[in-house]
Amino acid sequence: MDPDAVKSTLSNLAFGNVLAAAARDYKKEVLANEKAQSSNPVNEEVDLDELMDDPELEKLHADRIAALKREVEKREAFKRQGHGEYREVTEGDFLGEVTRSEKVICHFYHKEFYRCKIMDKHLKTLAPRHVDTKFIRVDAENSPFFVTKLAIKTLPCVLLFSKGIAVDRLVGFQDLGTKDDFTTTKLENVLIKKGMLSKKKKEEDDEDAEYQESIRRSVRSSENLDSDSD
Repeated sequence: MDPDAVKSTLSNLAFGNVLAAAARDYKKEVLANEKAQSSNPVNEEVDLDELMDDPELEKLHADRIAALKREVEKREAFKRQGHGEYREVTEGDFLGEVTRSEKVICHFYHKEFYRCKIMDKHLKTLAPRHVDTKFIRVDAENSPFFVTKLAIKTLPCVLLFSKGIAVDRLVGFQDLGTKDDFTTTKLENVLIKKGMLSKKKKEEDDEDAEYQESIRRSVRSSENLDSDSD
């Protein structure tokens, strides 16, 4: 046999063994990586299970549900007092309405005055947004006693009551830029500065209804869970 041929054959065999060993090592590494990746979800599931059994998290959840229930109960109590909507009241009911709630915004209006209709529009928008304040309106033409008693000379006139006492008022649009095209947000900010409204945590108007509905769903869900456990 040709010595050169034998040498070449041995060299090829050695190179082949090196490649085979490298291939085996590569395969081992790939398998190890796949095994590690496949084990991660299992570990995550174990961690989640541990979290679900965490007494501190359970307490936080229970506290949150209790807070939501209190919020709903508070809102319902306000609604029973006539909050949450913009209502018309008569002269005979006026005193009872302004003394039964801590904060009351009362618009004395005339049905023929255009600016009174503008004010009505904005107050009607604000009423369901600020349930902790009562919003009412009184026909000035049919309430001569209180118009005189409260020295109302210009309409629209929005009286601000705190614990049954008239503490401030908006006469015409003087606090609103004197123009008819002021926004609801402008009026809202004026009333916030005067202490009649609470500053909203959510500035987007359309988020408030969704937020309240989420509270109701959470409370209903909790009540269902309580009844199931019984």
